Amino acid sequence: MTKFFKGKKILIAGGAGFLGINLTKRLLELGADVRASIHENEPLWKDSSVEYVRGNLEKARNCLSLCEGVDYLIIASANSSGAAVIEKTPLVHLTPNLIMNARLLEAAYSQGIKKTLFFSSNTVYPLTDFAVKESDAKYEFYSKYYVVGWMKRFSEIMCDIYSNHIKNPMQSIVIRPGNVYGPYDKFDPKKSKVVPALIRKAVHKEHPFKVWGDGNDVKDFIYIDDLVEGTLLALEKLDSPETLNVASGKPITIREVLGHILKVSCFEKAEVLYDGSMPSMIPRRMIDIEKAIQLLGFTPRVGIEEGIEKTVKWYSENSNRTI
Repeated sequence: MTKFFKGKKILIAGGAGFLGINLTKRLLELGADVRASIHENEPLWKDSSVEYVRGNLEKARNCLSLCEGVDYLIIASANSSGAAVIEKTPLVHLTPNLIMNARLLEAAYSQGIKKTLFFSSNTVYPLTDFAVKESDAKYEFYSKYYVVGWMKRFSEIMCDIYSNHIKNPMQSIVIRPGNVYGPYDKFDPKKSKVVPALIRKAVHKEHPFKVWGDGNDVKDFIYIDDLVEGTLLALEKLDSPETLNVASGKPITIREVLGHILKVSCFEKAEVLYDGSMPSMIPRRMIDIEKAIQLLGFTPRVGIEEGIEKTVKWYSENSNRTI
């Protein structure tokens, strides 16, 4: 990474979240001047050099003042949850997220922000038996992702409007990440996704060790540091609107991931019970990252074994905190 970010004013919407904290830490290392929005929750990690601004991003006036004097905006704010919420009450993701995204884009454009980066999702893709490319998002969604998929896709369309369909356009970049995991993720039983949920159970030696689904789902897991690097490469190197997959490019089953988790947690004798009656998500998700490789020189550096080891170590040292 070059000195591109040194002295740049970067706004991170969602500064108390998993992505927001890790982006903040890396941008500070690169010499950026960081402003981070927070709402109800305090960040698990804070730095005195960061300008934290509390406010509801559904309010236009809050977004407008937040974007004042900013060079680049990263939209990492979201109302997010695990499989159970997505399956049972998917509408909780619809209205708040659409309003936040619309208000932030509106404010960024009004305040003359040079470039905006939006975190979308691989839920915009249909169920496939091949690795999806960016062009495979064709308004077909896996049934359980219908609401969140449309919300993310329409937010992408809003980015396209600001970049390509108005006078004096604002450049926007859309990142579609793989399944992200790592330090500062949500480990709360009601909010955690699959990797932090399994790590929590392994570290606390749960017996019996219950796994939602049959464990044969195929995912693309990317360690948070790799996603952060890919994101910042996109913000630095892209001079025109683009949509990019940023993932590991290496599919793996939940059973294989669990094997790594149990080994690192010294719990290989766990009595694992797979429960097919519990909520689970898309059975196969493979992601093609060739576009990011070609445009950014992006190379995922942290393999699943190393990433799991780092995440288990972090959670073991911080499990007494509210996460």
